[in-house]
Amino acid sequence: MKKIFLAAILSCMALAGCEYDNYEAPTSILSGKVTYQNEPVGVRSNAVQLELWQDGYALSAKIAVSIDQDGSYSACLFDGNYKLVRLAGAPWENLTDTIPVTVKGNTVVDVPVTPYFVLRNVAFQKAGDLIAATFAVEKVGASASLGLVRLYLGKTVLTDQNNNAANATLNAADLTPGQTVTLSVPIPASLLTAGYLFARVGVQTAGVGELYYSESQKISLK
Repeated sequence: MKKIFLAAILSCMALAGCEYDNYEAPTSILSGKVTYQNEPVGVRSNAVQLELWQDGYALSAKIAVSIDQDGSYSACLFDGNYKLVRLAGAPWENLTDTIPVTVKGNTVVDVPVTPYFVLRNVAFQKAGDLIAATFAVEKVGASASLGLVRLYLGKTVLTDQNNNAANATLNAADLTPGQTVTLSVPIPASLLTAGYLFARVGVQTAGVGELYYSESQKISLK
């Protein structure tokens, strides 16, 4: 959260340095986290977005706000009243209502969602040349169907479906919601030489492109 907040500050500073023709640049920061039961929701970095709309202007346009891998977001804005929209295609139920947001200076607003599935009691352990993950899948959305669960190993904290060095999959037929399971994957040579890696588990809902992810965890290999 500190990193994305700093990025927003730098973005505001850059915009302020580009003022021209008597137009002021935005200087306020709206930030927060996408949450379920007051806990951050993990996603694939910059793959899932929120939208902001501001009424009262002749040219009303959406402001796309990317969500970071740890569920945090931020946007550099003018003070005023906005409508925040949760978009379809994310690993949570579609919500058509908007969230009214008043930005005045630096403003923090967490955004609640209801994931289709979540991961519980995720733990990682190095076992020889393998990384093993234990976890349970919990069904939240009543009409959701489980697709798969995948364990990812990567070089950085931004480890996910598109950024990984190794992965292993359990399909829905091999999973029972609420039951603790173990999934393991061999450690690739490229990660062994680094002396550490990041591990993360993602659960995919059938028919939904994006996964709900556990927190990315650094594991020492020494």
